[in-house]
Amino acid sequence: MATAAQWLEGARPRTLPMAFAPVIIGSAAAFGLGSFKPVNAILAAIVSVLLQVGVNYANDYSDGIRGTDDERVGPLRLTGSGAAPARQVKLAAFACFGLAMLAGLALVILAQTWVLLVVGVGCIAAAWGYTGGKNPYGYRGLGDVFVFVFFGLVATLGTTYTQANQLSAAAWIGAVSTGLIAMALLMANNVRDIPTDSVVGKRTLAVRLGDTAARIAYVMMLAVAILLPLFLAADYPWVLLVLLLIVTGVSPSRRMLTGTERGSLIPVLKQTGLINLAFSILFATGVVLSRTPA
Repeated sequence: MATAAQWLEGARPRTLPMAFAPVIIGSAAAFGLGSFKPVNAILAAIVSVLLQVGVNYANDYSDGIRGTDDERVGPLRLTGSGAAPARQVKLAAFACFGLAMLAGLALVILAQTWVLLVVGVGCIAAAWGYTGGKNPYGYRGLGDVFVFVFFGLVATLGTTYTQANQLSAAAWIGAVSTGLIAMALLMANNVRDIPTDSVVGKRTLAVRLGDTAARIAYVMMLAVAILLPLFLAADYPWVLLVLLLIVTGVSPSRRMLTGTERGSLIPVLKQTGLINLAFSILFATGVVLSRTPA
């Protein structure tokens, strides 16, 4: 029986910045539109976190029963390590998805954005289909698209829309940037797992690109994400604060390009997650300062 600490580790708390970042950015964009709503933002954060944890447990279950994690290099997986029965991990994933749906329903009712009910159902289906089911798209190199769309575009734009009932350039650019950083995090994770994923037939984008190209792709994703807000400088001059992250991106980029041992890439995951969180805070600060009267 897995301990509470093992369940927490299985939830992969290091990935939570990927859940909070889009909500912070989307809420700042709503503020820029003159319509920040704290309660809606909190509900959006609850939905995002529950979906992230649910995806982590779902991946743990699906990869575990397929044997993908049998020779895993990295943090604990509950199913693959035998720390928890597969059925319990699956139930934990569905419990998170169910709670996310309830919080999402409350948000939709409060914001009167009924069209997002369909989006919510799509999120749950995509979260499970990532590595679950008979033909998981995560095994065909489409997992990166899922992360960009749902933890970048949908989470950010949905947060803004449920507060302001409209979108802005800041919302779109923030969504693309945080989506790219989330993709970079997944790329770092999958580069580490290229040898084992290749053996079990998990054709992630990293596997398809090959080791060298996948590492370069990571660096390019970070670079574009950090530089993209330059397009907002005319309307939101303070958003240039995000350029401070150029310095923090050097270390994980260098490690990705030069690290030969797969285990040496593990710190890159934490660093990338923190970069995503820092980006969201700096971006949000820039938008708020740019819209606050002197």
